Amino acid sequence: MNARVRLALWLLMMIGLNLPGLQAAEETKEKKSPKPKKPETTQKEDLSVTKHRATIAGREIAYTVTAGSLPIKGGDDKKKASIFFIAYTKDAKKGAGEDRQRPLTFCFNGGPGSSSVWLHLGMLAPVRVKLNAEPRPTAPPYELVENPYSLLDKSDLVFVDPVSTGFSRPEEGEKRQQFHGYREDLQSVGEFIRLYTTRNNRWLSPKFLLGESYGGLRVAGLAEYLQDRFHMEMNGIVLISAVLDFQTILFGATNDLPYVTFFPSYTATAWFHGQLDDKLQASLPKAVAEAEEFALNDYALALLKGDALSEKDRESIIAKMSRLTGIDSETIDEANLRLPMYQFGRELLREKGKTVGRFDSRFVGTRGSGSLGHYDPSASAIFGAFSSTIKDYLRSQLKVDQEIPYEVIKPLAWNYDDFRNRYVAATDALATAIAKNPSLKVFAACGYFDLATPVLGMKHSLGHLGLPKELRENFVIETYEAGHMMYVHEPSLKKLKKDLARFYDESVGAGKPASETKRAK
Repeated sequence: MNARVRLALWLLMMIGLNLPGLQAAEETKEKKSPKPKKPETTQKEDLSVTKHRATIAGREIAYTVTAGSLPIKGGDDKKKASIFFIAYTKDAKKGAGEDRQRPLTFCFNGGPGSSSVWLHLGMLAPVRVKLNAEPRPTAPPYELVENPYSLLDKSDLVFVDPVSTGFSRPEEGEKRQQFHGYREDLQSVGEFIRLYTTRNNRWLSPKFLLGESYGGLRVAGLAEYLQDRFHMEMNGIVLISAVLDFQTILFGATNDLPYVTFFPSYTATAWFHGQLDDKLQASLPKAVAEAEEFALNDYALALLKGDALSEKDRESIIAKMSRLTGIDSETIDEANLRLPMYQFGRELLREKGKTVGRFDSRFVGTRGSGSLGHYDPSASAIFGAFSSTIKDYLRSQLKVDQEIPYEVIKPLAWNYDDFRNRYVAATDALATAIAKNPSLKVFAACGYFDLATPVLGMKHSLGHLGLPKELRENFVIETYEAGHMMYVHEPSLKKLKKDLARFYDESVGAGKPASETKRAK
């Protein structure tokens, strides 16, 4: 296995939604989710168009779902690939012209190598996967239920599966590598957005980009790419548990930053599992605030000093770390004050024989050895439900007649040549996009219990864009008492919908900075 493939697999594990056993799943027939009404169906070219109704935010909405593929062509006008999408559009009143006036949001998950199923059936669509209320595995058979927190009442939604995910495929004879890379991905997905916008006459619609995990790098890069290539401006960018700079998440001997950015998330995790003292257990926000203050000051300085740190200061730092994380002092000392995420996850509940989840540290699993010692209990608890329901939903309700595998997620060898000798980051692209379009707003949703892309990592990235104060006011960061996929926690999903509804209204409204009208907490 060459170095590039090893890097791609490792990054997929770190920031994607990968799980062994889902990489090339065969199509299976699952139990059909019960629905009160059978949708009407028509066919147009290779697109499946179905009509539906749902109750969202207390109002009944009629909507259309269009599922199919658009061709991606090269400079020679030759078709290179097909990108599969599922679009939800609110039905317009006759003569009202609502289609062109409504916001339009393009939605992406991460990986790279992930389809858009997680945002689709977990957060945004009018239907969602039914999961347990408590953080424990959902047992089959699975089902879809109505999603009263769907964003469809505020925006039309287009879920995009980049090439090699979902039903998206390169044309026969075309090399996959021309789509598998940071720059390559922006070009192919950017072309999809241009073509979809053109074919559906949406150039005058307010437009948003929404990305989760690696999807954050994608949408930040797209904001600049669409500006430069097509002069297409966005009204807003939504970042769901996103990463904008790999330096904030890649642990290493010469990179102290992740030890700082993950630290408050360790405290939140320890709080959830009752591993802190009574004072810290009294309030999650206060405990996390204290951990963040420590991480950005005493702890960061101690790491910067390295071996020059005095023995007295070292003992003080270890004691504070132990108090704020629930990890014993000896383990912290042996780790030289540097606890990578995977070690923290295995050490916190060691005495109980448990390990905590990476995507969502509320979940726990058996602390084993071998391959069992490196699995993510939060991933295994929910991935099967999403995989089965999307495959049933596509065929039984959206009438998509495809027999090739729907690739929920698969590892891809990803080209990061644009970032030779430096960390992969889309912060420059985002800063440029905002500087060129000062009305562009950014909303970041982060989970307290996310041990994949921590809250402080997003704060660090947005706080280092080098923008003037008046443009920094365009940012809103909200936190939720859940993990990477905070929408699997219904109270967080409810809060997230409320926060996004306000963000969309502000971004399409008077053009004031998002923070200017943000409510007092």
